Amino acid sequence: MRKDKPSRTAYKVAMNIVTLGAKPGMDKFLPPGIVQATERLLVASGTAETRTVRWARSERMVSVYEAFDWILPGQFEAFAHRKAFCEHHVRDGIRDGAVQILVLGAGYDTMGWRLAPEFADVCFFEIDHPATARFKAEGINAMGQRDNLCLIAEDLGKRSLADVLKADKLWDPSAQTVIVAEGLMMYLLPEAVRELFCQCNAISGSGSRIAFSYIPAGTDGRPDAGRWTGLMLWLQEVSGEPWTSSIRPEELDLFLEESGWVNTAALAGPLRKYGVEFYAAAAKRKRVPAHA
Repeated sequence: MRKDKPSRTAYKVAMNIVTLGAKPGMDKFLPPGIVQATERLLVASGTAETRTVRWARSERMVSVYEAFDWILPGQFEAFAHRKAFCEHHVRDGIRDGAVQILVLGAGYDTMGWRLAPEFADVCFFEIDHPATARFKAEGINAMGQRDNLCLIAEDLGKRSLADVLKADKLWDPSAQTVIVAEGLMMYLLPEAVRELFCQCNAISGSGSRIAFSYIPAGTDGRPDAGRWTGLMLWLQEVSGEPWTSSIRPEELDLFLEESGWVNTAALAGPLRKYGVEFYAAAAKRKRVPAHA
């Protein structure tokens, strides 16, 4: 990420959601209220002007996105499926007993703000780089803060997740939690991804789950975005937010096992891939008693 500047990727994802709201049929996949809340947040935070958001939700902008979809086939609509996948696991986790939700690299995501009033007994936490979190906080304040939504501005590249949450008196490391790492892994170095998953295990209680997306690795070990991988990696590098991590789907189970998680069929369901990303969910691995 570019130092001291809001994430371009977070902005692009938010604008993509707005444009998807103008595409016929996408209301079947987009979580209820997400488009309107995203529009409000972009304007209220000063991230985008009203006319820019108005243009983003036009049919013409839908055509622009579709015209460039040849670079990453299916990626335009994939953001709707990714949001729906993560929100499904948050809702399902709450029904299963989770009392804490943690969204990592939240960007301009509105799930916490939208769901907090519905689940008043659940605490929603978001962590993002201060440069982006500052704009997000201004927007949330203008829209109306939620008592059970906590926005944390921290650079997890400089301070560990465990230390950040240990300093927050509201966070309960023994509580059942749903952790969301949406569109995050590809921007971290491989060792940082593994460390993050280990820390997510350490800061959450029994019965917790993590929902995440990842880009598969190609035969050369680089992120595989299909036919135009070289172009996409170059564009990400130029934007200042390169893709630095990927994982082979067949190696996911081992990665999770080594990080304290287990890839269960009950949570993950069938192998899911939209656009260039796979979506997955894992449960916190149960500790084996020392006397067993």
